[in-house]
Amino acid sequence: MNFTQKDLNQIENKGLSAEKVKSQVETFKKGIPFTQIVEAATVGNGIIKLNDELIDNSIELFEERKSELSLLKFVPASGAATRMFKFLFQFLEDYNPEDQSINAYINKNDLKNMSVFVVGMEKFPFYNKVLAQLDLNGVDFENLNDSEKVYHFVKTMLDADMLNFGNWPKGLLPFHRYKNNISTAFEEHLYETALYAGKDKQAHLHFTISEQHEEKFKNEFKAIQNTVEEKTGVDFNISFSYQQSSTDTIAVTPNDEPFRNDDGSILFRPSGHGALITNLNALNADVIFVKNIDNVVVYKYKDEVAKYKKVLAGILLKLQEKSFQYLRQLESNSISENDIHEMVNFISKKLNVRTSDEFEKYSDQNKIEYLKEKLNRPIRVCGMVKNEGEPGGGPFWIKDKKGNESLQIVESAQIDLDNKQQKNILQNATHFNPVDLVCGVKNHQGKPFDLENYVNHDAAFITSKTKAGKELKALELPGLWNGSMAYWNTIFVEVPIITFNPVKTVNDLLKAPHQIKA
Repeated sequence: MNFTQKDLNQIENKGLSAEKVKSQVETFKKGIPFTQIVEAATVGNGIIKLNDELIDNSIELFEERKSELSLLKFVPASGAATRMFKFLFQFLEDYNPEDQSINAYINKNDLKNMSVFVVGMEKFPFYNKVLAQLDLNGVDFENLNDSEKVYHFVKTMLDADMLNFGNWPKGLLPFHRYKNNISTAFEEHLYETALYAGKDKQAHLHFTISEQHEEKFKNEFKAIQNTVEEKTGVDFNISFSYQQSSTDTIAVTPNDEPFRNDDGSILFRPSGHGALITNLNALNADVIFVKNIDNVVVYKYKDEVAKYKKVLAGILLKLQEKSFQYLRQLESNSISENDIHEMVNFISKKLNVRTSDEFEKYSDQNKIEYLKEKLNRPIRVCGMVKNEGEPGGGPFWIKDKKGNESLQIVESAQIDLDNKQQKNILQNATHFNPVDLVCGVKNHQGKPFDLENYVNHDAAFITSKTKAGKELKALELPGLWNGSMAYWNTIFVEVPIITFNPVKTVNDLLKAPHQIKA
């Protein structure tokens, strides 16, 4: 494949090389092997079940230790809200209030989402904002019939010349309506963070955002800073970064040729949240909490959510302390056979490392090197909730191409659903990944790991998309909590469903964790 000079200039301007882009095209041609899942992780087999003693001990350890640690919360927040309103965009395309009533339209097309939206319209946190915009537009909302009300309400929300909600960052949309104010997901993250990651009246948060939204986020923080800091007694140190354009990947046609825009330029696309391992790697903290921007709750539930963050952090610290102790011991070279047996027991029972069948045949020195290599890794403790039919990833034991088994978070797109056995394992999974991680990213000498060294590059995704009505194939890097953390030590902990309240569709804002009871 030969690139034109114009192509090469475009590639260079993105911070990429022609070799790297050609390698991406080769990946499309070869395809990416499916992840081989061996069995679902379950309670007692890869997932820790909490009890009162473990909860209390973990919180106590975290509270004791946190004064000597640097804490940070990392929030992927680059997504626009477009997908939240997908069914409403379709509604605007399909519906004319002069042709039929809203009820007839909903019933004829069996539109449950639309029905929920219409019934709950007045409960949405942006209801009054939309009415104010309608008033500015000279629309007499009160005197419209029901069908016209719904149509004009949705049009005002989504029209690019009006509120344009679909193109706003999800983190800055109205999420919750309190008595005296409307809060965004961004604001809710500040309140939540103060409850567990605040230390010495300071809290540090890092948001990964789209570059064009930075001013919007900074303006939102200026608007709420005094109120939030006064209410929490915490000063917030907030930083932002962008998904780097050098992590974008080429899109190709169904025939694996570079997909070109109307002007002849090559189409490059953001490569998914896996690119954020670069952003995470640039941060400096002992303990990093990771949580998605849309997974927040109204204030009433925050203490409960914060409690389980502390539990996960306490479990991390306990495992980290033991790992560090063993690593220092291994470096001292004063190791007995009993010590080695104890360490093998620890990595298999506590760190979920399934040791090599050949381990017992290794020389003492090779055993020491093997244990060092398994212990000297970043650690992530991940909350897992019981599966309630949500789409997305889950916890599994997987086997890599060398035959090694490990615990991983696997997306359904990584699994061969045409393979009956693999599909069966997926369908019988008991737990789901809510993206609720606490990460230890420094080694026993206090030095940060280079997280780029722990990525499984074979765990990328190829997905089908369209642009301007034309089909294309896109390449996503290994997901941040999937292949990008594949070679971390991984611990899964069952946490209650209250810790998982994402807003994937606008109707999710009508659920109890997002509503204040009158």
